[in-house]
Amino acid sequence: MATFLYKLGRLAFRRRHFVALIWVALLTLAGVGAASAPAAGNTSFSIPGTEAQKAFDLLEARFPGMSADGATARVVFKAPGGGKMTDAGHKRAVEKTVEELADGSEVASVADPYTGHAVSKDGTVAYASVKYKVSGMELQDSTRDALKEAAQHARDTGLTVEVGGDALNATPETGSSEIIGIAIAAVVLVITFGSLLAAGLPLLTAIIGVGIGVSSITALASALDLGSTTSTLATMIGLAVGIDYALFIVSRYRAELAEGREREEAAGRAVGTAGSAVVFAGLTVVIALVGLSVVNIPMLTKMGVAAAGTVAIAVLIALTMIPALLGYAGRKVKPAGQKSRLLGGGRTPKRPGRPNMGTRWASFVVRRPVAVLLLGVVGLGAAAVPAASLELGLPDDGSQPVSTTQRRAYDLLSEGFGPGFNGPLMVVVDAKDSPAPKAAFAEVRARIKDLDDVVTVTPAAPNKAGDTATITVVPRSKPSSATTEDLVHAIRDKGTDIARETGSTVLVTGSTAMNIDVSQKLNDALLPYLALVVGLAFLLLIVVFRSVLVPLKAALGFLLSVLAALGAVVAVFQWGWLSGLMNVEQTGPVMSMMPIFMVGVVFGLAMDYEVFLVTRMREAYVHGETPGQAVVTGFRHGARVVTAAAVIMIAVFSGFIGSSESMVKMIGFGLAIAVFFDAFLVRMAIVPAVLALLGKRAWWLPTWLDRALPNVDVEGEGLRTAAGHGNTDPDGEKELVRA
Repeated sequence: MATFLYKLGRLAFRRRHFVALIWVALLTLAGVGAASAPAAGNTSFSIPGTEAQKAFDLLEARFPGMSADGATARVVFKAPGGGKMTDAGHKRAVEKTVEELADGSEVASVADPYTGHAVSKDGTVAYASVKYKVSGMELQDSTRDALKEAAQHARDTGLTVEVGGDALNATPETGSSEIIGIAIAAVVLVITFGSLLAAGLPLLTAIIGVGIGVSSITALASALDLGSTTSTLATMIGLAVGIDYALFIVSRYRAELAEGREREEAAGRAVGTAGSAVVFAGLTVVIALVGLSVVNIPMLTKMGVAAAGTVAIAVLIALTMIPALLGYAGRKVKPAGQKSRLLGGGRTPKRPGRPNMGTRWASFVVRRPVAVLLLGVVGLGAAAVPAASLELGLPDDGSQPVSTTQRRAYDLLSEGFGPGFNGPLMVVVDAKDSPAPKAAFAEVRARIKDLDDVVTVTPAAPNKAGDTATITVVPRSKPSSATTEDLVHAIRDKGTDIARETGSTVLVTGSTAMNIDVSQKLNDALLPYLALVVGLAFLLLIVVFRSVLVPLKAALGFLLSVLAALGAVVAVFQWGWLSGLMNVEQTGPVMSMMPIFMVGVVFGLAMDYEVFLVTRMREAYVHGETPGQAVVTGFRHGARVVTAAAVIMIAVFSGFIGSSESMVKMIGFGLAIAVFFDAFLVRMAIVPAVLALLGKRAWWLPTWLDRALPNVDVEGEGLRTAAGHGNTDPDGEKELVRA
């Protein structure tokens, strides 16, 4: 591996014009493809294998044109000054709004509040239900604009008007998060390298990689049914790893220059050593992202595969374009320890020969491994305590900021009709095989009315064939509550009994039931996903480190950091700690996708630091240093770079905390705090402490396994052997022998 990448790095350095041309051509091709591709609607949403999805599919078949999974909106009206919505003036304004709402090509139906019994008992609140032909993710912007304009026209008459439902759901605004993340990354890189040019290389290559990846996603969006969230995830992950991978290689290049090597040779060795770590770190990220397909949610699978493709591009760019750009930069990229004149280069250091911070910290940990290990484990354990109270769910309009019209509509409906009115359940009764369909419909309705937490059960609405009917159930509790979830399970339990007695099938669906099913599906998939991702990465790390204990320690450390991060998420978003600082206006259940999403993304990113830092230690150990010395050497060369990489990653993710969307805010906070815990507590404290305690045992591998595993030579031992033999051709490229 190291030998091949060494040759690739030297080739890219020498043939830099050709390499740069290839990547510019790929960027241009992807850009042209994105610009000329047909405009893609938002991705469809389906959850195979869930009862709610089966009910939607049945409705599509038995109620043609019903658009069971179509978007919905509720335009909520409230009379001003204690008036009634039944007053003549208010009634005229509402009826005019209903006419305006019905005027749209994507509108399936609009229910008048006065004919549909949608006025509260006290007469102060009313609502008009709007049903669309397509899902909320597929609505055109013009349709959403028409909905907003109709609401505004009603407001102009003096009514309080708010709009709820999934029809207004759009891609959340994250503001200037990406720009802020890149700006912080630039500052960190300049401090790390002491050179504007060297700092610019990782940023340039990361932007090119993300540009190719996101443009490719845009070009294929229509054909593969990819949504805007796919590009958001690809941008977030691609930008973070793209900067990190380039940072690793440029840092190693400067270290090779500091040892007196020629620039082409330094580029080759940087790609051969740090590049090997980048390849395996990238593989762990790809495994984690592609592994999301285990959940069997198509949208999540597409997001993971697309983001994995962007990571693969980042790896290829780091291995080829970085050495090519280093060739262009020439002597403007200084050896490690030197700064450009603009940033103070050429000055005499105040304390020459003093060990850097990484060396001093590693030396302290090696002297006090037990204390550092206990402190790190206890600290992470304390942070993980709130995770024991983790409650999972999916956000609804009740979790929106109070400044949004969706949240205000939610509150008005709760005020006028009760909190359960915001999450009605749709019960679908399939009586095709029943000898008495009408009796089956009546029996289902009667059984549901007897359940606790039920406010209203509408009469059955059969289809034309009379073999299938829908029944709407309004719970007493709010949609995201555990009580409503219990009601859904109770209805399904009753449905099992009814099926035996009447021969009909009872299914529960609607947005609330769908959220419950999705949460359960994600919970059920978490352990298999964790086993798959950690298992495959464990095997990969055994090959990289030629050790059993080091990969085991890496996996256990990751679990500690993820549990601590989940604890922090629960404390902030469920318990409300520091909610004011994070601008969390509504606490509640943690998003169901959060644990599995955090496991996938954070595991891949955490292994970046593990591979880069520990391969340096492994390299020093293989080259003859004692285990303790190897730990210090690894930190001397890698701590500064890993610290910079972690700060950059945290900055990129933290930018999303400013989003107005609670889900995006939670993801940004969760990923940022997880990277902080993993980089600074696990990799920088627990890892060196464990390695210091294990000593030579850390690098133990059974003889039979050592013979069976391929020798990938991440440490670059083959490069050292070849250099010792002096195998160099006239052009300066060595014909390396395998170690």
